[in-house]
Amino acid sequence: MAANSVNTISMLDSNMEVDKLTNEIFSILENKFLFGYDDPKKSVTGNEENLSARFAGNKNVGAGKVRILSIDAGGSTDGVLAAKSLTHLESTLRRKSGKSDAHIADFFDVVAGSGTGGVLAGLLFTRGADGVPMFTTDEALRFIVENGEKISRSSKTGFFRQVSRPAKVFKKVFGDLTLKDTMKAVLIPCYDLKTGAPFVFSRADAWEMDGCDFAMSDVCGATMADRAVDLKSIDGRSKITAVGGGIAMTNPTAAAITHVLNNKQEFPFANGVEDLLVVSLGNGDSDSGTGNVMSSPAAFVKIAGDGTADMVDQAVSMAFGQTRNNNYVRIQGNGIVGKKYQLIKDENMNKCEKMKKMVVIAEEMLGQKNVECVLFQGKKLVENSNLDKLKTIASELIKEQERRKTSILPPVVLKHASPSPRTSSVTTLSSDSSC
Repeated sequence: MAANSVNTISMLDSNMEVDKLTNEIFSILENKFLFGYDDPKKSVTGNEENLSARFAGNKNVGAGKVRILSIDAGGSTDGVLAAKSLTHLESTLRRKSGKSDAHIADFFDVVAGSGTGGVLAGLLFTRGADGVPMFTTDEALRFIVENGEKISRSSKTGFFRQVSRPAKVFKKVFGDLTLKDTMKAVLIPCYDLKTGAPFVFSRADAWEMDGCDFAMSDVCGATMADRAVDLKSIDGRSKITAVGGGIAMTNPTAAAITHVLNNKQEFPFANGVEDLLVVSLGNGDSDSGTGNVMSSPAAFVKIAGDGTADMVDQAVSMAFGQTRNNNYVRIQGNGIVGKKYQLIKDENMNKCEKMKKMVVIAEEMLGQKNVECVLFQGKKLVENSNLDKLKTIASELIKEQERRKTSILPPVVLKHASPSPRTSSVTTLSSDSSC
């Protein structure tokens, strides 16, 4: 009896301790995010170290990792490699999680996409009428393949059609949906000619200011533009003149990481790369090295974009250091430039046929050995294939998903619309700890 009493008291004390921790955490969250307290004693980051020390033995206390998906601007493959990578990743996640209807957005907290990568981000992370993402990865791949010519502004069909066609395609897909209708933290860049600087369309900014909320059709049109496009925010107060995201940032991974580590309102416990899980998807190796690179200014733009993407990859990989094998994965093609170049130059094949052929090439890319960029040392091949890397990162994503089911601390705190009609002043905070 005495032993049972001691065990009962011990369990009560443990429960009281956890309840005390829970109350303290949510008190901090309430004060910090709902009322904006700046007192270090009441801030999440100010108390995080003490809380971790006090409850180091409790496996349910850790906040876990913020999961980031980054997708490069489209190269000659027009986003097909990234889209095909996502179909493999989503199918693996469905199989390993046992959820046949799971979406890629269920397993990521942040998505950053540039150019065609921005379009994929919009398709996969914008909420549809049924409350789930508008597109599965298979549907997104099909959209890119079937509409590659329509959303590309390089089509030689006259000025008016070049400008109007992409806008019509995106408007048909997204309707009146805006950045506020995205399900997770979304970052999509373009280059603003008015300010002469990159501009990033951000879900977080859209929730803070109506002047930063833009129609998703305009966002996708801006990040794909290869000529100046004028657009304005939903309230009409903000106006930009945009050109494509590939000019602003071909590889948006660094921007996504910076956003998370500096956004304590939405990611209160992310203090370094060890608190992140990053999947970065390239869009194939460049064909700019084949043939005469002096043939057009576009060739130089491709070289610059590819070089920038590699530099970002190298820097991020170095930042992750020894944790990069589990916390950072980069998928990109290597060594089949010749096949792509021949395909692009084939005048007997129309654009649709070329895009479908690109899907086959993308499959081949995924079967290749993975390429790692080493700072100041160039690229090197590793033993694992791109598909192997995707399977490995899928396991890490599943592990983080399961961990959150028993975690006390919410790793992500996003704003969501209230049940009443959406206005600029009626929003609520919800803890995104289960997705």
